[in-house]
Amino acid sequence: MSARRVVVTGLGAVSPLSATARTTWQRVVRGDCAIGMLPELHRYEEVGIPTKLAATVPRVQDADSSNGSADDDALVRFDAPAVQARHGRRTLPDSILYALSAADEAIADAGLADALQQNSSSSSNDNRQVNGARAGVAVGTGISGLQDLIAAHETLHTRGYRRVSPYLIPNSLVNMAAGLISIDYGLRGPNHAVSTACATGAHAIGDAYRFIKYGDADVMVCGGADACIMPVVVAGFARAKALATGFDDAPEESSRPFDRRRSGFVIGEGAALFVLEELEHARARGAHIYAEVRGYGLSGDAHHVTAPHESGDGAYRAMRAALDSAGVDARVLDHINAHATSTPLGDGIECRAIKALLAGTAAQPTITATKGATGHLLGAAGSLEAMFAVMSIHAGVVPPTLNLHEPLEEAEGLHLVANTAQQQSINFALSNSFGFGGTNVSLLFSKPDA
Repeated sequence: MSARRVVVTGLGAVSPLSATARTTWQRVVRGDCAIGMLPELHRYEEVGIPTKLAATVPRVQDADSSNGSADDDALVRFDAPAVQARHGRRTLPDSILYALSAADEAIADAGLADALQQNSSSSSNDNRQVNGARAGVAVGTGISGLQDLIAAHETLHTRGYRRVSPYLIPNSLVNMAAGLISIDYGLRGPNHAVSTACATGAHAIGDAYRFIKYGDADVMVCGGADACIMPVVVAGFARAKALATGFDDAPEESSRPFDRRRSGFVIGEGAALFVLEELEHARARGAHIYAEVRGYGLSGDAHHVTAPHESGDGAYRAMRAALDSAGVDARVLDHINAHATSTPLGDGIECRAIKALLAGTAAQPTITATKGATGHLLGAAGSLEAMFAVMSIHAGVVPPTLNLHEPLEEAEGLHLVANTAQQQSINFALSNSFGFGGTNVSLLFSKPDA
């Protein structure tokens, strides 16, 4: 079978900026920042954790919180009970709830909700129908189920074996978000989960792209979700010297990708999911197409558990592989959504890798890093930032890199979009995601007719 073309027809998100994809996009372009103080800060302070910052999902019950004005039309708050009721489920971890909500939005955005719910087992040739056996899911998470496991451990030792939930293990599994989306929408094609640290969401999209490209499915729901803002996780990242400190009086200034004053990342949470579809399948049902997935590149550093190789070789090879898989050269690039987490080491290394990729070309792609607005969503970061790359193509605008006032030395000569969104016609855009363990992934998107 010849390789098939794959397009993006649906987007859904739950992010620290807002609980829908549309409003998350509005706020990131506007230059809003979702970073504030850790919830229940005393729990962190009493054990000496040095950071006080986080980017949490705005919730209905926290309408007085500081990550958005109560009368802001672009701020939608997450309603966990409504998601549970919609899916007929009781207690689920936040990461799964975020994934379910993002899946609902992406599937509805693609115009597939009725088809998947009512016709998932149909083999009809009616173009409005979707064959559930040809529709699948690829959704992963970086750190899954820790909060439930910690609570269950306490329950076991204080209240006994019979008080431990029978859903503890299923709800703690990396693949359970994918499993529930599959069950609730009758997706009987590939049922896949990925866990590659902060590259998870991007790998899930790339794998789903290949499932469609090589004929395993016609439709895939894919992306990443994560929710692990709790003392033990924050303590672990703090001990690894990965987190931002020193901005307690100005949390919105703490995440500053590519800036000389960067000190580390700010932990975030959320989910971002795509609906990917084979091009002719999408056209046959008159689907709206945001962009085309053109390339997928992967590499490994084989260097260190948390630090990338100083040369940037792994990041370079992932970007190069994404371009090679699409049969295009770096000179076509108009835009790059960088992984840049605001860490002292990683941002400069990514700059070196990008310079190596562009060497010998006249290309001057705009480069942005949106973690200044959202914090670092860990396993959901790659899919959220891929969504921003897709929307940049679709809407012709690049979101800003917040708090970028003094670019680091390694960024000299690169076109960084600082502090204010930039209008731009974009044909090709890369989205980079890198993770602990030395895992690297780049996704290449284009306008459908590019």
